[in-house]
Amino acid sequence: MKNILIVEDEKKIRDVVSSYLEKEGYNPIEAENGSKAIEILSNSPIDLVILDLMLPDTSGEEICKRIRRGSAIPIIMLTAKASEDDRIQGLSLGADDYVVKPFSPRELVARVKAIIRRTSEDTLLADRIEFDNGYLVIDTLQHEVYVKDKIVSLTPNEYKMLLVLARHPERPFKREELIEKALGFDYEGEERTIDQHIKNLRQKIEPDPKQPQFIVTVFGVGYRFAGGEK
Repeated sequence: MKNILIVEDEKKIRDVVSSYLEKEGYNPIEAENGSKAIEILSNSPIDLVILDLMLPDTSGEEICKRIRRGSAIPIIMLTAKASEDDRIQGLSLGADDYVVKPFSPRELVARVKAIIRRTSEDTLLADRIEFDNGYLVIDTLQHEVYVKDKIVSLTPNEYKMLLVLARHPERPFKREELIEKALGFDYEGEERTIDQHIKNLRQKIEPDPKQPQFIVTVFGVGYRFAGGEK
């Protein structure tokens, strides 16, 4: 049973989301504020976090940053902010999805299921892929990425996207292809969010993100992986 942490100060919302998650076979764990959320994350195995951005003691953005410092747990942000720029900002902090209030509990649970399914898939391909004499290493068994022998914390979506690109060196991918192959047909984000994921990846794996040597832009098309496999 997957443990889903709901970080939300409104009890009615926590109760409704918990009820829907329980019906789908998940184990919801509730936190009414950021402090409680950090305590739970420190002491319990959590498979996904549903995170409200407006919390009474600390911002959801700060909680997201703290999670991302040492974990790739999937995060779905809840917020009343609906603009595209707000979505981009949330994704830039490491969120995997972004749900605007008021929302349908059924839709939220569908997104939870989609993310859990993607992050739980086992790979049947190479266990370890290395590039540039080991500068960049992708361990597909552990779902871990190393840069210069140091582990890099990627979100599940960032990892999926990197893996798709790295397994097809030099092949240009359109944004819609990356959505299909890395994020799934049920992904409902906008194509522009792919650019933000790529920006995040470059910051984490490139020697110089401003002059990328692994994930390069193919103008008028999308992106391709240029690192030579070793």
